[in-house]
Amino acid sequence: MEKIKLICLPYAGGSATVYFKWKKLIAENIQIEPVELAGRGKRFNQPFYKDVDEAVDDITKAVYEKINNSPYAVFGHSMGNLLAYELVNKLMKLGCREPVHIFFSGRCPPHIVKNESKLHLLPDEEFKECILGIGGTSKEIFESTELCNIFIPVLKADYKIVEEYVYNPDRDYRFSCPITALSGSDDEGTPFDEMLEWKKYAGNEFNCCQFNGGHFFIHSQMENVLDLINKSLIR
Repeated sequence: MEKIKLICLPYAGGSATVYFKWKKLIAENIQIEPVELAGRGKRFNQPFYKDVDEAVDDITKAVYEKINNSPYAVFGHSMGNLLAYELVNKLMKLGCREPVHIFFSGRCPPHIVKNESKLHLLPDEEFKECILGIGGTSKEIFESTELCNIFIPVLKADYKIVEEYVYNPDRDYRFSCPITALSGSDDEGTPFDEMLEWKKYAGNEFNCCQFNGGHFFIHSQMENVLDLINKSLIR
């Protein structure tokens, strides 16, 4: 049986490494394909994206050859959720096959427009406090000047493209493949009733799952999340 390639897109400030642990728990017929975004990891010296469209163009180039001749699925968390939505739109317009499944995690669908604060414009100290309040980032990182100098620019660049993203209903897309929406029970930014709105983008199959935890439940509930992915893709 040909392996399903699972394209994994990181949250703001994240790199491909956030998905490395998944490789130990993923089913043998699924191949994790973490995407490394510009400005971090092996691509540390490359400039940050100016907007979501530029990010999606770059991601498309990275995954096009991998998915064009293989079954694939897409998983994105938080910022990666938004990138996943726009990526699949882009791939469909290029005539690529549709994914066998899309997992939208930690962010409501794009038609739910919220007045998001422009955190990327805050002074560094205020920005750090806001990020720590969201959770998922070790306080020790912000206590190190050297790490701050590396991590804050990455985070601010990511927050900028998300906070400046403008939803365009004219290029809205409905997918015929199954969709699963995932959220944390304690994540105020992704209430369950709003996550259910992802059903509007799905074909005949939609599932919405809530896990115990906050915004970064994909770490604290990693085994349960991977169990859901395995069961969704291998039937």
